[in-house]
Amino acid sequence: MTFNRVARRATIAAGAFAALASGASVARGQQPAAPQLIVFITVDQMRADYFERFLPQLTGGLGRLYRGGAVFTDAHQDHAITETAPGHSVTLSGRFPSHTGIVANIYGVNDPKSPIVDGVGPGASPFRFRGSTLIDWLRVKDERSRALSVSRKDRGAILPIGRARQSAFWFVDGHFSTSKYYADTLPTWVTRFNARKIPQTYAGKLWEPLLPANAYPEPDSVPQENFGSGFQFPHGFPDDPEQTAKLFTEFPQMDSLTAQFALAGLGAMNLGRGPQTDLLAVSFSTTDAVGHRFGPDSRELHDQIVRLDRYLGIFIDSLYRIRDSSRIVFALTADHGVAPYPELHAQREHVPAERVNVGPVLAEFVKRLQAGGVDTNAVDFEEGMIAIDHAAFARSKLKPDEELSKLASALRKVTGVARVDFVRELAHADTAQDVLARRWFHMLPSDTQAELVISLKPYAYYSGVDMATHGTPNDYDSHVPEIFYGPWFTTGKYTKRALVADMAPTLAAIAGVSPIEPVDGRAHLEAIRKP
Repeated sequence: MTFNRVARRATIAAGAFAALASGASVARGQQPAAPQLIVFITVDQMRADYFERFLPQLTGGLGRLYRGGAVFTDAHQDHAITETAPGHSVTLSGRFPSHTGIVANIYGVNDPKSPIVDGVGPGASPFRFRGSTLIDWLRVKDERSRALSVSRKDRGAILPIGRARQSAFWFVDGHFSTSKYYADTLPTWVTRFNARKIPQTYAGKLWEPLLPANAYPEPDSVPQENFGSGFQFPHGFPDDPEQTAKLFTEFPQMDSLTAQFALAGLGAMNLGRGPQTDLLAVSFSTTDAVGHRFGPDSRELHDQIVRLDRYLGIFIDSLYRIRDSSRIVFALTADHGVAPYPELHAQREHVPAERVNVGPVLAEFVKRLQAGGVDTNAVDFEEGMIAIDHAAFARSKLKPDEELSKLASALRKVTGVARVDFVRELAHADTAQDVLARRWFHMLPSDTQAELVISLKPYAYYSGVDMATHGTPNDYDSHVPEIFYGPWFTTGKYTKRALVADMAPTLAAIAGVSPIEPVDGRAHLEAIRKP
């Protein structure tokens, strides 16, 4: 049976939904039409609590979506390695990384076999991604459906549309480009946009707070921020235009540029005019850049969110001027959250700051293996996962399980380590109650080579990390926004636990399509208006 035949059999008819809201109307008893455009927004490293924390100052797009949308207040990326690549792989697939195959940034989209079109920057493609995404489901219903996905990051642009050979562009060395997985040359509209050299116009300018100083309760003199230097406003762009273009990703204006590029692409590709449903996926990455450098409690992060709110307001207003607002649905989420600097958290909570150093234990483990005839390359430690080369053990007298058990016992004694689990035992854990086990189980594909996984205690960092970071299965890294906005949704707060994996099935429901494979999420029918 062909792929298309299976997909068509899986497609279900759209349900009837309620009369259009937000200024649109339909006759009594009439079903609202499917959206002509789905706009999916991912804000890289946006914690869910930023909305309530900054809400009085959110007068633009973020505030509009939050106040007028269906907001799931307890939404999570329900996997363990809460990084950009795994999180983006979930957004429009409806599946956990254990099924998308994207388990970490280093195992994300990097691909030297798919070089950048103009030869600048590392190659990238979705060759590791498994399965389908929303654009694939839409094209089963109507092959005219198209997708444009844009981001500052390659993984932020590529993974929301999976393996689909649609249009994906990201910012490379001062301009937008793509890889040869998608095209051999850049479209004319991209070349023209790049020729405007917008980043270069900021050379010599300053990033200063958008609001008056008394609008920011955060101190502006925290030496833990920005690697210990340049942690106070203002922050200057380089004087050289080309250097400004290359460093533009570190400044809030990168999000404005991304929004402008997305609108230019939408117009050039004629997306959202129907009758089919098209997809525009936009991943805004500057919150991640600012959050890493200055932390989630900084004045810079506060200003970044306020600026993003204004940029999104302009983006939405511009979109509504050129497309029918009653036929557009917005969805917003994040790929992960972030933890505060351990030292700042310790000061605030009057607890010790925990920096976790597993290096000595791993070094002793490797030394013991060497003595037993196992090569040092037989052990790999990445992102809290420990893998071994079983063939190397087979050539020695050592037994892998015995050595791994010794390693696990030693690691559990390290200050800041919450637990160490054997991967093979995760499937037998009480994943309904055991959150850490569940998130690791959702993380790792069945063919993973990882044998042990390490979970840190809340707010602990690995030693040597000199920036604010994320990547743990703890709630502050997993808790993200989940918002749907448009005539198909009932405005309000929904407090039941939700998953980012629910978002693609929910959008599929209002578009009148079904996933073409099993998914891990569910459609939020409770938020969809009923006829």
